[in-house]
Amino acid sequence: MQAIRGEDILKPRWDPALRSRALRAVCRGCLGALAGAAAGAAVARLGLRGHPVAVLLLVVVPLGLAALAAVAGGLIVLAGPIGRALRRFAAPVFWGAVIASVLLIWGVAELMGFVGELARVDPVPEAVTAFGGPLTTGELRESLRGPGRFVLLSGLLWPLQFGVVRDLVVVAGVVAFVSVFAMFAIWWERKVSARIQSRLGPMRVGGWHGWAQSLADGIKLLGKEDLIPAGADRPLFCLAPYLAFVPALCGFIALPFGAYWVFRNLDVGLVFVLAMVGVEVIGVILGGWASNNKWSLYGAMREACQMVSYEIPMGMALLVVVTAAGTLNLTEIGELQKSGWASWLAFRNPFTFVACFLYFVAALASCKRAPFDLPEAESELVAGFMTEYSGFRWCLFFFAEYAAMFIVSGLATTLFLGAWYSPLPVRWGAVLAEGGLLSRAVHGLVFCGPLWFVAKCILLIYVQMWIRWTLPRVRIDQVLYACVQVLLPLTMLALLGQSLWELLVPRGSALGLAANAITSAIGAVLVMGAVGAAAYGRMNRRRLVGSLAVEHLPGA
Repeated sequence: MQAIRGEDILKPRWDPALRSRALRAVCRGCLGALAGAAAGAAVARLGLRGHPVAVLLLVVVPLGLAALAAVAGGLIVLAGPIGRALRRFAAPVFWGAVIASVLLIWGVAELMGFVGELARVDPVPEAVTAFGGPLTTGELRESLRGPGRFVLLSGLLWPLQFGVVRDLVVVAGVVAFVSVFAMFAIWWERKVSARIQSRLGPMRVGGWHGWAQSLADGIKLLGKEDLIPAGADRPLFCLAPYLAFVPALCGFIALPFGAYWVFRNLDVGLVFVLAMVGVEVIGVILGGWASNNKWSLYGAMREACQMVSYEIPMGMALLVVVTAAGTLNLTEIGELQKSGWASWLAFRNPFTFVACFLYFVAALASCKRAPFDLPEAESELVAGFMTEYSGFRWCLFFFAEYAAMFIVSGLATTLFLGAWYSPLPVRWGAVLAEGGLLSRAVHGLVFCGPLWFVAKCILLIYVQMWIRWTLPRVRIDQVLYACVQVLLPLTMLALLGQSLWELLVPRGSALGLAANAITSAIGAVLVMGAVGAAAYGRMNRRRLVGSLAVEHLPGA
């Protein structure tokens, strides 16, 4: 077997057989495009324009498969020029992809709203089947103001009137979001840890700060052999990663990204999300026990102790803000915070302010993040409960951890930090909210929208990474002591104080307004202090680094 060198990875030599297969894929794509065009002409000739199933099966599917085959083949054939272009224009490509993703999600939501308003059925009655409905493609073409030019577009939009199709589209979007975010967070954590340790981190793969390193690692892990120990419980060993990943994925069902950006607006959304976060521990315990490895079993036992302990103070900290809001519906809690910085529930009174920090500490333990990363302590347990896992199943555990990090950060954002609203009062942008698409986009960027929610979550995730690479790992007895003897009494006092506050201090009273003003001012000082520290470090980064790495590597 020929050894793989670094040059082979940086400048791969494509196999001629692979190139020939790519050329055949391009040819098949061209044939598929011709078949789709011929089918479209036949549909128009036979008068089937108003039949959405015929348009989808005879035109849309062949054209879609042809486009995929042509793109895949073109990427392989033109790998060299594309690689050089990515290396040269990596930064614009990266930020362009981010902007395009946002616009794509926004466009899909606008199309769903357009079709739903046109059909005036939301949800679609149960009597409607998948092959017929109250809205026809002819009505869609008329609404698009085109007699025959929008046959294909009307066929694409027609399925969006059905609730099951919308759910499938949103589920695909959630899976894509979790996958892309996990890859970004893994790369970002490597860069954050490197900067804290006066290193540069990944710099080669992708060209611009090694942005494609996570993608390359994912492809490598998918190609690795899937090993199962001889003495392991094979069914449970294979099932454990999915029991860890799927609940973390299901947590996004009730997590709102905006007032109208939620998969299911549940009245008990908070309870559902907490239940999904708690179920993840079952996958970890099963993985450690089924591996037939003492280090894996130790990691699973630690996870069980840690999760069972810290779920109690985490839930009690969230009860503090629930008593202040008076509801378990996450969307309603978010809507209570639209009047600007001072209306954020973290600043409602001193008890909600303290509960915000208590919840964040408990969430670190819930996500197995340092200094509470005892279940996978590599200095003691090799890799903890993941010791015997490799390849794709190991990826699922990793993805589940970063998905859980986003969920707990999303809960903190929704319950304490203004949800999807900016620090500015939303009433200042009432004129923009009533305008067209452009004015609504500006309103979403400045005052409220999913981008604010995601930005706040990413900021909290950065704090989790910062803590991991700054604080040392504590012992398991110290972890349990901190929960039972410190965190639990504090959350009980915060909950008791919040209950008495709601009973004794009326809304709008002088004491309530004064407490709100003081906690808001303290929060503003903390934020400005963090920004100032970051700016100071940025301006003095060369002096602070000392004699370690400062400049980029040659060719990066």
